[in-house]
Amino acid sequence: MTIYFAHRGSVTEAPENTLSSFQKALTHGAKFLELDVQLTKDNELIVCHDQRLDRVAKNKKGLIKDFTLAEIKEIDVGSSFSKEYEGEPLATLSEILDICPSEVFLNIEIKNIPIVYEGIEKRVLDCVGHHRTTDQFMVSSFDHLALKRVEVLDPSVKLGLLSMDRLIEPWHYAENCGLNIYSLHPRHVFVDKEYIRESHAAGYKVYPWTVDKFDELDRLLKLDVDGVITNNPEMFGSK
Repeated sequence: MTIYFAHRGSVTEAPENTLSSFQKALTHGAKFLELDVQLTKDNELIVCHDQRLDRVAKNKKGLIKDFTLAEIKEIDVGSSFSKEYEGEPLATLSEILDICPSEVFLNIEIKNIPIVYEGIEKRVLDCVGHHRTTDQFMVSSFDHLALKRVEVLDPSVKLGLLSMDRLIEPWHYAENCGLNIYSLHPRHVFVDKEYIRESHAAGYKVYPWTVDKFDELDRLLKLDVDGVITNNPEMFGSK
């Protein structure tokens, strides 16, 4: 079975990282969601792709870490998408967990670069632990030290190794980084036959990002990829 992680919800239909966006993805039958978490000024977990608000909010700029949760909840990100969603704020991790059925698997990305959120790993695990067991979610990050801290806190949590660049034999890096890595998450353009073959031989799943076109999906499926992270769950849900 090919896994389709709905990245930020269903961002072609609703403002990203809002409850509406994730509800749209669930309506399309999404069984796998990918979301990004940041820490507010008062150490609350907010779901947002960027460490700044500038792109998603029309009338507010600045770093998430400089706003309290109450302040962020007053910020309208919906109208940046369309008037239909005017007034809708970003969702918290807890709110997303509340609307997700237990059978929906979550890929929670800790956004810890370039700003490092001290203690975010424990806060994520504590929050998720109130809603689901470790077989119902994974934690991924470009910050591999964050993954190490997650593993120290709970060795049973699945870890996803995100990479931005074209690495030399990333499966060997995963084997030798000292972590119990579950899956590799490369940029999709860097995935080829060797990448899949060697990663599978080493025991890793491969979930490339961000795959939004059918031709690229078809290329990856022919390589026997395990799944993809996509902004278009409504499109791929029909395949």
